[in-house]
Order: sequence, then C-alpha cells, then structure tokens
Amino acid sequence: MGSLCGPRLTCPINGESTLKVLETDRLNLRWLSTDDAEFILELLNEPSFLRFIGDKSVRTIDDARNYILNGPVDMYNRLGFGLYLTELKESGVPIGLCGLIKRDGLEDADIGFAFLPKFWARGYAYESAAAVMAYGKTVLGLNRIVAITSPDNYASGRLLEKLGMRFEGMIHLSIGAPEVRLFGCGV
Repeated sequence: MGSLCGPRLTCPINGESTLKVLETDRLNLRWLSTDDAEFILELLNEPSFLRFIGDKSVRTIDDARNYILNGPVDMYNRLGFGLYLTELKESGVPIGLCGLIKRDGLEDADIGFAFLPKFWARGYAYESAAAVMAYGKTVLGLNRIVAITSPDNYASGRLLEKLGMRFEGMIHLSIGAPEVRLFGCGV
C-alpha cells in the first residue's frame, strides 16, 4: 500500500500551500484548495457522478470554489478530515476524490470516493480507499467506518466488500431522502 503518514505541509501548488495527508505507492491524497476548482467542476458533472452520487449543482468555476470551501475545507477545519484530492504521484494529475465524511444522517464517519472514468479499473480507488481506511483507524482513532452507495452502484459495493466492509441494510439518510445501501466495518 505504500507509506502511511500523518498530515504534513508539502510544496506550494499554484501559489498555495497544500496539506498532503497520505501517499501510497502511486498516489498522493491531499486537502483540496480553490485552485482545484476546474477539476471539481469536471468530476462533479461526470454522468457517473450525477447518477451514483447526485447533482451538487456545481455548474461554474465559482460554484466549484464554493463547493470546495463549504464542503471539504469546512470539514477539514471542523473535524480534521474530509474528502481529499487524489492525484497521480509521478505527474500530480488529479484523478478523483477519496476521504472520510461525517454526515448528519450517519452516526459514524463514512468513506467516499469518486474518480474520473478514464482512471477506472486501474486499482486507484482501492489503493486510495485502503489508505484512507487505515488512516481513519490508526491516525484518527475511528473504531468504525461506514459507507453508503446508491442501490444500483454495484461496482462501489464490490470495492467496499474488497476493503472488508459488509452490507448492513438499506437506510434513508433523512426523511424523504432516497434509500441507500449501508456498508460497515469495525465495532
């Protein structure tokens, strides 16, 4: 899996210091910054993202910057974790998101991931998610990590099972919300 490390400050990217959280053999996972808005705009408007995760109403670069600031960056500041930009170690090319999220509708932190389709089927989702799971348990001290998927997202379900999670049942995150599959791991 590569080295597992705590947060550390790395070199500036586009004039901003970026906090690298994890690295694996092939990937770096780091905090998002507003400099990542173009990538976020692309990822959040991918048909697969819209189908399996949902429409976040991100249509412009400004929307993407606001999503970054009001979502991941806010969560980093409040909880010390969130969704991390996942990039290829050798080139620094962003390929997706992977990290831990704390949702109001769930008691435990859950792992989330999304990758551009051109980077699917190369093991990147598993590699990054396994590192995030280990980080959550060893560095953050989480006893239990969960995950949710849409009912028809079979590929993500298989990945969660490969990570050692088990299907626990169907839930609603809030009243009137669509039903999702809940997977769990740990006590």
